[in-house]
Amino acid sequence: MSWTIVYYSEAVQNEIRAWPPGLRARFVRVRDLMVDEGPDLEMPHTRAMGKGLFEIRCRSHEGFGRVFLGTRPGRKIVMLHAFLKKTARTPPRELAVAYRRLREVISGEA
Repeated sequence: MSWTIVYYSEAVQNEIRAWPPGLRARFVRVRDLMVDEGPDLEMPHTRAMGKGLFEIRCRSHEGFGRVFLGTRPGRKIVMLHAFLKKTARTPPRELAVAYRRLREVISGEA
């Protein structure tokens, strides 16, 4: 049984569309794997961040991109937040946005 991919907002989709081509291609590859396998593909594709949050880890010669996601009943994967990574550590502000959106999705506010 396959999973369904949904996006928190059109802004999340637009952020990913604005990525350089190599990063976008990497994201599409991992996203397509998730449709069949689910959100926890493990390293190097995904990493569990705790409290139900996962990250897709995209890397190409153009840089690094991250997409945070969560799950919903009915085998739905919700893409919550995307950004281009410019530092070695994930900025706390980016994690805070992802966790806030995950809480909204879980509580039914989004």
